[in-house]
Amino acid sequence: MHTSALVLFSGGQDSTTCLAYALDRYERVETIAFDYGQRHRIELDARLQVLGALKQTFPQWASKLGEDHLLDLAVLGAVSETSLTRDTAFKMEANGLPNTFVPGRNLLFLTLAAAVAYRRGLQVMVTGVCETDFSGYPDCRDDTIKAMQLALSLGMDKRYLIETPLMWIDKAATWQLAHDLGEKSGRQEGGLALVNLILEHTHTCYLGDRSNRHPWGYGCGDCPACQLRARGYDAFRAGNLG
Repeated sequence: MHTSALVLFSGGQDSTTCLAYALDRYERVETIAFDYGQRHRIELDARLQVLGALKQTFPQWASKLGEDHLLDLAVLGAVSETSLTRDTAFKMEANGLPNTFVPGRNLLFLTLAAAVAYRRGLQVMVTGVCETDFSGYPDCRDDTIKAMQLALSLGMDKRYLIETPLMWIDKAATWQLAHDLGEKSGRQEGGLALVNLILEHTHTCYLGDRSNRHPWGYGCGDCPACQLRARGYDAFRAGNLG
């Protein structure tokens, strides 16, 4: 039986929902993030705000939260010519992928997360990759994650489990999952509390905009990440008010 997990936690909506998912299931949960020279580096500051707010708002989860890890992956930014690591406009490339795709990013993230999990004795890795509301990133596909799970388990001689709780749901359902996890926490009105925490503290905007507060949270409102988050939040609200 698995009792511990390492969550790939960027500080955005998806990874915060995954962190709540892990806290709902496991006795010990640690977090890991990566500084790869991303334009929206402000997410690394936001994630600390999210961790602090989670501990304060959900004290029953606070005792489960263990060490937080931040790894320097400047080399990934150095070899990437993408709109997430360079000051270039968002567009589709000739190969059909958006230029927000950072080649090898999730593969490298999972490899390093597995190394940390090995050292820390953590049994499960939780990541927010998704095939339903993704941008065509090949390293977010279920087949990719299953292949990584097998490769890492063989290469480290340790049976890893990689969980992807968002793999088959859209952004509206991700908001709903966060609400449901908050309700299960035992905190009064925990669903609303977790949704509000995500609205106020998480960061998803590719441009790193924290100056504009929308009904769905902070962001520029125009980049692909903001548009996806806004549509999902509107659908979530419509479903809960209808």
